[in-house]
Amino acid sequence: MFTFKRSLLAGSMAVIGLAAAGQASAAERLEYWTMNMAPAFKDYFTALTADFNKQNPGLEAVWVDMNWDQIQPKLIAALAAGTPPALVNFNVPWTHEFARQGNILPVDAYMGADKAKFEANAIKDVTVNGKTYAFPWYNSVSVIAYNKELFAKAGVNGQPKSFDELLSQARAVKQKTGVPAFAPKLAPGSGGGMLGWFYYAGLPVIKDGKAVFNSPQHVAMLQQFADMYKQGVIPRDVFKLEFEQEIAAYNAGKLAMMTTAPQALKRTQSDAKAVYAKTDVAPFPVANGQMAWGGWLMTYVIPKGVKNPEAAGKLGMFLANDANQLAFSKATSTTFPSTKLAAKDAFFMAGANSQDPVEKARAVAAGSMAGAKTITLEPGTLPDETTMMRKFNDEMQQAITGRKSAKAALDAAVTDWNKRLVKK
Repeated sequence: MFTFKRSLLAGSMAVIGLAAAGQASAAERLEYWTMNMAPAFKDYFTALTADFNKQNPGLEAVWVDMNWDQIQPKLIAALAAGTPPALVNFNVPWTHEFARQGNILPVDAYMGADKAKFEANAIKDVTVNGKTYAFPWYNSVSVIAYNKELFAKAGVNGQPKSFDELLSQARAVKQKTGVPAFAPKLAPGSGGGMLGWFYYAGLPVIKDGKAVFNSPQHVAMLQQFADMYKQGVIPRDVFKLEFEQEIAAYNAGKLAMMTTAPQALKRTQSDAKAVYAKTDVAPFPVANGQMAWGGWLMTYVIPKGVKNPEAAGKLGMFLANDANQLAFSKATSTTFPSTKLAAKDAFFMAGANSQDPVEKARAVAAGSMAGAKTITLEPGTLPDETTMMRKFNDEMQQAITGRKSAKAALDAAVTDWNKRLVKK
């Protein structure tokens, strides 16, 4: 009798075990890829993934991190094999490129009414032909960090309300102190150049398939940069000033202001305490392009051919919701949410009136997020982008350094571009 009961119990346990195994295997795997997040943010993504799985018993999110230069080739291979992940971490140019290729899916249906929770510019960043192709994730924006002592000597307050006022203050600082004030992003190596400034000013670059950046307005803007270079308002090595070099110049007192990401101030705090004590922060003004400078949105996209796009959409909205974007910003201390509510959280706003530049920069940047927009030419716009951008940047450098007139340089670049665009 005892043996029979033990056998019956063992059989029952086996059935229960098989049922549990069946339930476990029924959970649908949702692999999502990020770039360059491990090991620094392993704890964040581990907890995030576990939280999603707890809330969605029938789904199993699995986090996979890889280097930024691996993510596109691996996705292309997965698409070819018919085994794409549920979500992939992209930037805005990649989002547009893959959307136009038909290799990612629109996500409007999975956002529903919650689409309105994202900043309008973030949605515009990932809109292609009227459809939204990504869940906006984290973003960035530039602030102005300036040396209060130098600005006081020049009789200006360092809080410009417009781009023209920013340039006016920069000229005053150079005239009164002798220190170059403004280092616009012109180094091609880090993606800088006049093209971005034209977009920032609301000036068109390509219209109806033709280059149009030689209008009187474009000429006038380029001439502003040339005049500042001639007057020494812009440093002589501006075309070599990348992110690190700009920080070093500011920290050494060779530059009166940095127009850069808020995290740059942490370097000043640690490497140049005397300069840090003289530093204040201001928002980078919005120009006629109605955008803040320095936006670079990261996203999640759903690849074509995913088995369950609805489940992928649920995961996408979870990863990019207010609470999880805020938690990620807290984990990084250098990124900003693309959702409206998260950007207004006390984590950012607490430093609005702080005397500490790092704390104030966080609040100032968060307050500018509504204007954050990624400045980029859509991939595929230029038939030979490397050659065409080299020609453009060479002509702009000749104009700014006074070797060529602004109009002649713009005309030459437009002519070159249009010859190539006709052959496209």
